Amino acid sequence: MPVALDFFVKYGYFILFLWVLAEQLGVPVPSAPLLITTGTLTATHRLNLVLSIVVVVLACLASDTIWYYMGKRYGGAVVRLLCRLSMESNTCVKKTEGYFFRNGERALLLAKFIPGLGTVAAPIAGQTGMALRLFLAYDAAGSLLWAMAFILGGRFFGDFLKHHPNIFPSVSHTAGVLFVLLLIGFLIYRFFRQRAFIKEMRAARVEPDELRQMLDQHQQVYIVDLRHPLDYLPDPRTIPGAVMLTPDKLVENTSSIPRDRDVVLFCTCPSEATAAKMALTLRKAGIFRVRPLRGGFDEWKRLGYPLQDIHTEAIVHPS
Repeated sequence: MPVALDFFVKYGYFILFLWVLAEQLGVPVPSAPLLITTGTLTATHRLNLVLSIVVVVLACLASDTIWYYMGKRYGGAVVRLLCRLSMESNTCVKKTEGYFFRNGERALLLAKFIPGLGTVAAPIAGQTGMALRLFLAYDAAGSLLWAMAFILGGRFFGDFLKHHPNIFPSVSHTAGVLFVLLLIGFLIYRFFRQRAFIKEMRAARVEPDELRQMLDQHQQVYIVDLRHPLDYLPDPRTIPGAVMLTPDKLVENTSSIPRDRDVVLFCTCPSEATAAKMALTLRKAGIFRVRPLRGGFDEWKRLGYPLQDIHTEAIVHPS
């Protein structure tokens, strides 16, 4: 551990920049344990507090600017790609789109604090046409808040150890142990959370072939298109008979959802995450005949199944 720690102190700013840059570019390597460890080391003045914060902000701006331009050019496809790489792939697409829809550029101030939103916030900003200067200003402010929260938290812990030397003989050694423990704990938590969610989702979903047969046989089925209005831009079509409701609106209209027929939910997010999450929510509300569509809109479209044009007046926008 001392050898690794000495290496980190020697090349600390360079490692910090590359680590944060990699996470913000979409690589699932959590930065929080490293930022806390960095803050702890600033207590012994082996790393400079202000310079550490500046390095983190610059790394965020570099990666976020790249994704801003990618989102501006390629739109929702970039967001879905990042969500597949994200450790919060289950929910990041819909949470980010809804967050931006409600808060605009102010969403960038706190996006990095919300799991799954930090990386995809920048391409969403580009997709929505936010001005570059406005994006950079809010993104820099949000990155600064994020960096200060974790690094100052680590600094507080390091100062505590300095004033209570009997607890641990070495602040620097403790910082290394702290980083390893935080990283392992973070990865274990994410693994089991992802595993539990996927297990629930797979037990509930309906196959596209099954839904197609239900429609061909004119069975009564209530189909809900959970996609965000931004998702309609590249292809303004949906499954025949589908009702357009964002997740928030679906919850608000729970009382109007029929209980005497199958309810099928679909979206465009990775692994039908939003549809599965809303299916579980509706079941808790007493609606038990509800299932997510495997593969969502993209799989239905890939199979060449019927689609109908979306009429603007049929879209229920989130409040």
